[in-house]
Amino acid sequence: MRTPATLEDQPVPVRAKLAAAWTSLMFLYAYVDILNFYKPGIVEDILAGRVFKFDTSQTFTTTSLALMAVPIFMVVGSMTLPVRASRSTNLIVASLYIPVTAFNVAGGSWLFFYGLGVALELILLAVILRYAWTWPRTAPSVTTATSPDRETARAQQA
Repeated sequence: MRTPATLEDQPVPVRAKLAAAWTSLMFLYAYVDILNFYKPGIVEDILAGRVFKFDTSQTFTTTSLALMAVPIFMVVGSMTLPVRASRSTNLIVASLYIPVTAFNVAGGSWLFFYGLGVALELILLAVILRYAWTWPRTAPSVTTATSPDRETARAQQA
């Protein structure tokens, strides 16, 4: 009888976790907006130039695009920014997006729908904050901490 091989569970880098969480957040934003079109009267309001209580002007659409571009760029930034900048940026942007996300439930007549969407988005923002806050640190080695330069440290390790 063959024994199934044990699956290897390699650790996922924090950068990948953050990028995945931002991607998931963007999918939630998009699906809540898409499913909102099924709410009676929404399409008619959009065709009449109104979204929620706002006129669909260039200012409104540009502001909406800018608000969504930030999390979209966080996917790339989480993977490419230097580690300290990535950690700080994730902490700041996720913190700033908590009230932005919570605003989406304001005035919503379908409280269960919007409430669930916002709750899920807030959970993802909390996950992002946790990953960034608890980003693993490496202690500097005694060799590199006391050596005058990298070449000396490398020579000592060889």
